[in-house]
Amino acid sequence: MARAVTTSHTQPAVRSGVINIRVRPDERALIDRAALAQGKSRSDFMLEASRRAAEEALLDQTVLRVGAATYARFVELLDAPPRPNAALRRLMQTKAPWE
Repeated sequence: MARAVTTSHTQPAVRSGVINIRVRPDERALIDRAALAQGKSRSDFMLEASRRAAEEALLDQTVLRVGAATYARFVELLDAPPRPNAALRRLMQTKAPWE
């Protein structure tokens, strides 16, 4: 059974591992600008971005197993047109921010 990826950010852990990567000067400058914009060190910025990318990559691998009847019901719900309601009407009548 697939498990969700979780991370704990409640207690700061001592970092003992090292990751070295080679990077072009323009890439390093871009990373430094982004880190500065977020008020983070380069290491913290890169670690957070890498952790987020790793979690997304693993979550993309998640497999859900269901029975044939459950799957058929799921597909039926996906294929069904949305039921009209006030929130949907309001959404469809709202002008897009870029217009």
